[in-house]
Amino acid sequence: MTRPAALDALVRPDRYPRSSAYDPGWLLGLDMGPNPLWLLEDLARDLDLRPGMRVLDLGSGKGATSVFLAREYGVRVVAADWWVAPEEVEPVLAAAGVAGEVTAVRAEAHQLPFDEESFDAIVSVDAFEYFGTADSYLPYLVKFLRPGGQLGVATPALTREIRELGSIPAHIEEVVGWEAMAWHTPDWWRFQWEITGLVTVTSARLQQDAWRDWLLWTRACAEHRPDGRAAQQPVIDMLTADAGAFLSFALLSARRPVGP
Repeated sequence: MTRPAALDALVRPDRYPRSSAYDPGWLLGLDMGPNPLWLLEDLARDLDLRPGMRVLDLGSGKGATSVFLAREYGVRVVAADWWVAPEEVEPVLAAAGVAGEVTAVRAEAHQLPFDEESFDAIVSVDAFEYFGTADSYLPYLVKFLRPGGQLGVATPALTREIRELGSIPAHIEEVVGWEAMAWHTPDWWRFQWEITGLVTVTSARLQQDAWRDWLLWTRACAEHRPDGRAAQQPVIDMLTADAGAFLSFALLSARRPVGP
């Protein structure tokens, strides 16, 4: 059987060589947002992930990013999510051969059940916008990093702050409504984190052509699922209308200082 062209478009060894080794059909079956492996692979270029590190995958969804972290970087992963039960994630981990390297837990981001300074890195892909924008959140989260530990976040972004624009652009508001208020520029995030004095921001950038990646993913979802076209068409229309004017993803990395 010939694979749909939209699935073939999700195999891009030129930009995402690691992600291209994964079956796009498998990844779409775990869908909870735009291609998480592309986001994670790009984000990881700004991190120093080494075998044996203990990594918290915060907002891990159905497990795709946790599988990728364990396989590609040899780290030990705690996959934490509030909406997806461990019982749903564990078969995914077992089928991918990483059940021994990844532990799935149910955890709410503001009440994490971990000891302080227990992770070498915390990674969050397409989830931080739901819980991480409050002024008090980074000071809470950084407690779980060991001195010298790393924080990496991939989150939907806008190229300009909504406060600067004066309103949410109409084509975005029509699809996502007020939730776009949590989509900030890399400069906003840099200031938000650095002003605490608790971390050193090592990178804060927009993902190159993020809207095109997002559009490819959405078209694949529309083609891959029986009801996909109706569900995905508003997002396709939003991204097509935007054409990169406002919509993107922010890739952010920071490190907790070693000393006081």
